[in-house]
Amino acid sequence: MADDDKERLATLKTPRDWFRYAVSRFRAARLVFGHGATDAVDEAAFLILEALDLPVEALDPFADARLLAHERAKLDALIEARVVTRKPAAYLLNRTYIQGVPFYVDERVIVPRSFIGELLFSGLVGEGGLIETPEAIESVLDLCTGGGSLALLAARVFAGARVDAVDLSPDALAVARRNVEEHDLGQRVSLIEGDLFAPLEGRAYDLILTNPPYVATAAVAAFPPEYAAEPALAHDGGADGLDLVRRIVAGARAHLNPEGVMICEIGGGRARFEAAFPDLDVVWLDTRESEGEVFFARAADLPAPPRATPARAAASPRPAPRPRPRRR
Repeated sequence: MADDDKERLATLKTPRDWFRYAVSRFRAARLVFGHGATDAVDEAAFLILEALDLPVEALDPFADARLLAHERAKLDALIEARVVTRKPAAYLLNRTYIQGVPFYVDERVIVPRSFIGELLFSGLVGEGGLIETPEAIESVLDLCTGGGSLALLAARVFAGARVDAVDLSPDALAVARRNVEEHDLGQRVSLIEGDLFAPLEGRAYDLILTNPPYVATAAVAAFPPEYAAEPALAHDGGADGLDLVRRIVAGARAHLNPEGVMICEIGGGRARFEAAFPDLDVVWLDTRESEGEVFFARAADLPAPPRATPARAAASPRPAPRPRPRRR
């Protein structure tokens, strides 16, 4: 063990000591944040509290507690790994939280951080909200579910609903399955592998939630290491970021009940979305950290599904037309 390592382990004895050290290390390394923490302070607090199996919202009560030698060694290794690998802390700890609800996470899925999670718990649902009677929501679809976080949050908010969760990635669904089992919701949440609505023929829902890939391909290629650690499939939305969003808007009405609604997150693509759908009537929803990145749409306002072309009756063969001279 190097002398610096020995000094650090001997000197830093409390969570407060390690918190100060982690913030300094993260700032000096110019790390990038955004996977549940917005800056070095939040990331350091989360890493330390989760690693010590302490409540992640309460550093102060434990700040000056003395740590055991193995606890100090664990924190030292995690802080070093965060700096050297540039992986988000959620991957290093295999844990993240949305609205205080814990979820398992690893590199097979994007670190869940959808603004829809906050919206479900902050005025969208209930008296005065756009969804006034949660009891009326009996069926929910979580499209592009990833690790299953929105599906599981929806199961909590809409206690009487059955939830289908769809993703193209079998790896992502393996993570989602683990989360469904941890939350003991296997009787109400079904995981389905497939491309958007393709595996859902004949199914309609009261609510569709979707946080699809919406980052432009060129931006994905320029990601810092923290974001590049996540599956590109979970980010890449095509040349303008709206490839999947267009498909979702085009297909959603066919899978919504007449009074159904959809909530869709599109990141910073509002201007492009409005240019692509100038006649689509949606409500833009804001959160504490976002403005105009999530929209709410009613089934009646979404594009009608294309009508099937009726089969033609067999006809008697006609004589071939006479050839005509080509126009000059």
